[in-house]
Amino acid sequence: MSDTTGGTGRRSYEGRAITVTFEAARCRHAAECVRGLPEVFDTARRPWIRPDAADAGQVAEVVRRCPSGALRYERADGEEGPQRPSSTEGTRPE
Repeated sequence: MSDTTGGTGRRSYEGRAITVTFEAARCRHAAECVRGLPEVFDTARRPWIRPDAADAGQVAEVVRRCPSGALRYERADGEEGPQRPSSTEGTRPE
């Protein structure tokens, strides 16, 4: 685990096939990650993200469900997670 962007609070959790980053200030605590893959995302454990506890494809799928963009990923094969909104404000369909 490392602080990847000096002072922003973004932390990286590196696995063999995928690295997950988490930005605490963006998190809305929707718990999509915890419900989606509790073996990877467990807030009672340190480190709380263990990317190697599931298949990289499954981890990426759950990270993409994060509504705030607090979670992102980069796979070892170079695939990156989708771009996230620049603010924490959500938008609702009209």
